[in-house]
Amino acid sequence: MSMVTLPGLQEMIDSISRDRNLPKHAVQAALREALLKGYERYRRTHRADAYNFDEEYFNNFDVELDVDDEGFRVLATKTIVEAVDNPDHQIGLEEVQEVAPEAQLGDTVVLDVTPEQGEFGRMAAIQTKQVLAQKLRDQQRKLVQEEFQELEGTILQARVQRFERQSVIMMVNSGYNQSEVEAELLKRDQLPNDNYRANAVFRVLLKRVSEGSHRGPQLLVSRADAGLVVDLFANEVPEIEDEIVRIVAVAREANPPSRSVGPRTKIAVDTQERDVDPVGACIGARGSRIQAVVNELRGEKIDVIRWSPDPAAYVANALSPAKVDEVRLVNPDERQAHVLVPDDQLSLAIGKEGQNVRLAARLTGWKIDIKDSAKYDYESENRKIAGLAEERQLAQAAAAAEEEEEYDDDEYDDDEYDDDEETPVVAAADDLESDELEPNELEPNKLKDEDLADDSEPAASADGFGVENSNALQRPE
Repeated sequence: MSMVTLPGLQEMIDSISRDRNLPKHAVQAALREALLKGYERYRRTHRADAYNFDEEYFNNFDVELDVDDEGFRVLATKTIVEAVDNPDHQIGLEEVQEVAPEAQLGDTVVLDVTPEQGEFGRMAAIQTKQVLAQKLRDQQRKLVQEEFQELEGTILQARVQRFERQSVIMMVNSGYNQSEVEAELLKRDQLPNDNYRANAVFRVLLKRVSEGSHRGPQLLVSRADAGLVVDLFANEVPEIEDEIVRIVAVAREANPPSRSVGPRTKIAVDTQERDVDPVGACIGARGSRIQAVVNELRGEKIDVIRWSPDPAAYVANALSPAKVDEVRLVNPDERQAHVLVPDDQLSLAIGKEGQNVRLAARLTGWKIDIKDSAKYDYESENRKIAGLAEERQLAQAAAAAEEEEEYDDDEYDDDEYDDDEETPVVAAADDLESDELEPNELEPNKLKDEDLADDSEPAASADGFGVENSNALQRPE
């Protein structure tokens, strides 16, 4: 069998494997694909009917690497036929039987079709080099995807490598091996208090592992995602790791709209254990646990509050550190609440540029309106609340009546008429002989039990409408 020699093949494979951190079998697979593309280029160049080559024409060709002898061979799988129409895909029965008399029509044979050493050509070599570079990149991206796919949403150690436009390119490690992979930290995912200097180390959240063959880092990391705060607390608080304390909700403003307002996070925690204080567990002795999280986030302000199934208590807690006199749930359906605070607590409850009340609203899911307790008009607000309640009752009654009416119309249409023939299902008593009728059949307005069967569901009464449970909060993504 002939062979095209490739001097230094073994050394080249070892070098690529070492420099790109790829296993040798992956490098060899990429090289085989590249050599096959080079052979295609050679065939298209040396055949006058090159325009007949479609995308699947070379599917029956393969490349065999010989690492020991430093070369490669091109093999073709051909079908045995009586009369050959395409010599690249077929071979004559008589020709095969000269070597293998037991050959039959329809069998396949593998033949060596390696070109001569000097015939491969310069253009084919260039094509091979270009394809090899692309295949190696594809192999790298595939390995990165397999390595990091299950780590999405977890914390990784990252080291700043360089800067591209407004993005920071960082090197991250999955922990499965010693190699580092490039990851991109976009401008919107950076923290204003961070100092991204070369070789600085940060803890980042792996947001997404990109697929496809586009250029640039395949991993997207974040320092501004709320999930980073959750994972940092889970690492610092053993009670969270042991599921004794659970994080119910978190609201974070890592990049405030104004430079005068710093990053801030509110996190709601709860526990089923009577002897455990969830807020105290997250803060730690002398604030040691929460201080570790604050230091990692470069001084970001964090409020840890106690979750409550009572919306009024939950809203009051969410406005911490402000002291609340009263929380009035003025419109539970629309999740609107009035929060009454003393005059000296107004600015604290609202926060700088509204940040405190904004985060509390996002944390609880309620629309919060801060009111001065001394100036609150109870009579006027009570009338408004009563009017809203009456409007809700009227709307519910109207909806129930409309559903009942639709139900009655459906019952009449389904029972009285057959859809296909548009004729009455129940015949009149005069058209039937009385001795053949049952007693209830003599009354045309009465139907049998089976005629009363209806697929539509019964309409709900006005009493059946109520306020859905709005206390169940989900952890944001």
